[in-house]
Order: sequence, then C-alpha cells, then structure tokens
Amino acid sequence: MTVDLHRAAGFLAAHGRLLDRRRFELLAGTGDPAAVLAAVAGYRNPDGGYGWGLEPDLRAPESQPGGALHAFEVFEDIAPVTSPRAAELCDWLDSVTLPDGGLPFALPVSDPAACAPFWVRADPVVSTLQSTAFAAGAAHRVAAHDPAVAGHPWLGRATRYCLDAIAALDEQPPAIALAFAVRFLDTIHDRYPEAANLLEQLGKSVPGTGLVPVEGGSEGETMRALDFAPVPGSPASRLLAPGVLDRELDRLAGQQQDDGGWVVDFASFSPAAALEWRGYATVRAVATLQRAGRL
Repeated sequence: MTVDLHRAAGFLAAHGRLLDRRRFELLAGTGDPAAVLAAVAGYRNPDGGYGWGLEPDLRAPESQPGGALHAFEVFEDIAPVTSPRAAELCDWLDSVTLPDGGLPFALPVSDPAACAPFWVRADPVVSTLQSTAFAAGAAHRVAAHDPAVAGHPWLGRATRYCLDAIAALDEQPPAIALAFAVRFLDTIHDRYPEAANLLEQLGKSVPGTGLVPVEGGSEGETMRALDFAPVPGSPASRLLAPGVLDRELDRLAGQQQDDGGWVVDFASFSPAAALEWRGYATVRAVATLQRAGRL
C-alpha cells in the first residue's frame, strides 16, 4: 500500500487542528519545532498542565492527566529540541499525584459539556494504572532526550507506582490499560532491570495476534498490535506472533481514506472531537509508518 502524504496534508488543512497540522509538517520535514510548541501552548494552563480539549473528548479547561499525555507526545515529537514546558508539566503532575505515587484517571471537571462520561465520573482520589502508565510512559520517551524530565522526581515516583501496580496484578487489566502498561514497560525496558520480567508476565495477556477487544467500547473497538508495540524490533514486539506487525503496518497504510485522513474505531462525544480524533489519528498513522520505514 502507498500512503499519499499530499492527500493527508489536504485532509489536515481542511479538517485538522492547528496542532496536528504543525505536527504533520514536522514529520514531513517542512516544519519547525517552535511552531509545534506554539500550537500546543494554546492548551496550557498557568499551573503548568494542559486542558482545553487537548484530549479531544475532555473539553473542560482544567489541566488533566489526559492532557499531559498529549503534551508529552508533542515534546517527544520535537526531539532533539527540548522545552522547559516539559519539566514544568512534570511539576504540575507532581502536584496532583496521590500519596501512593499514582495519578487519578481524571481530576474534577467544572463543566461537563461535550466531555465523555468516563472522564466526568472518574474518582479523583483513586490512583489508576492506566493514567499513570500513559503519562509516565510518554514522559520516559521525552526523557530519552530531555535531562530535565529524566531527572524529575515526579517521573521516579510515577515509575515506581507503575512497576509495583503491574507486579501486583492478579488478573488481566482492561484492554486500554493493558496497552498503556505494556508500552510503559517497553519504553523503560533497558533502564529498569525488573521491567523485563514484568513485560514477560504482562505479555501473557497479549495474544499473538495483538487483538484485545475493548470491553464496553464501541462495536469493533479493539486494541491492536501497534497499540502494544508501535516500534518494530522493540521488546514488546516479541510478544506478538511472527509477521503480525508487518501485516498490521500494511493494514494501517491501507486505511487511508479517500479524503486523505485516517479514522478511529471508538465513539466521539462531540462533532469537534470526531474531527479532532481523525486529525490525531492521521498524524499518528504517518508517524508510525515513518518510524517503521514504510514512508
């Protein structure tokens, strides 16, 4: 399958957020890290966290762990350039981390308009592996080129929480939490000796096909091989049967729509979020295929 980057750019020009257009430009080699940072700054709050719909189905203004994930993705994009905003985000995360070292799924929302119910109904005083692993995993990928993030106390606390929480699992976690936990272990595999054993243990819950249906999600909503191991040759990729990642990359390339963009398999909770997820998915697809040497 051949991906048409010109059509992808056209889709983003017609329907994408400025942030996703800037991220795409960076992937295409025509962008500027400063422009990407300027775009994500619009979602930043004075407390150092990110809200305002940076997580498309969480449109409330307050800073949220979900917003932190997407901000860290931007700080990863701009490597080897660094931004002081990344360490400031760690400061904010440290301020909302619970005593056990974990993050709640979400913090209180003042106005639930256009927010997914699972964000609004989250318990803000209970730590969850899903939120902590997705924020810490993304932060570790930034830490690979940003010493201020690598040495931040919050990242150490969150990492310890995730390692202990994964070690304590006595049943398979939900599909999305499983994917984030596997990616977290994959990211820190070479820096934390215990991660290898935990990845092997948790990997028993990942079928060789990489297909794990999302319970309670939309019809057909499924975590797939690239959600667990988006980088071929990584430790997590060894959890999958031979040839699975190649077939999934072929499938991803073939999913480009006639309008140039990609789609998602989950429900959105506002018309704006539906388009924003498509823009996000388009950037993610191009980044994944580029990383795998398919572009």
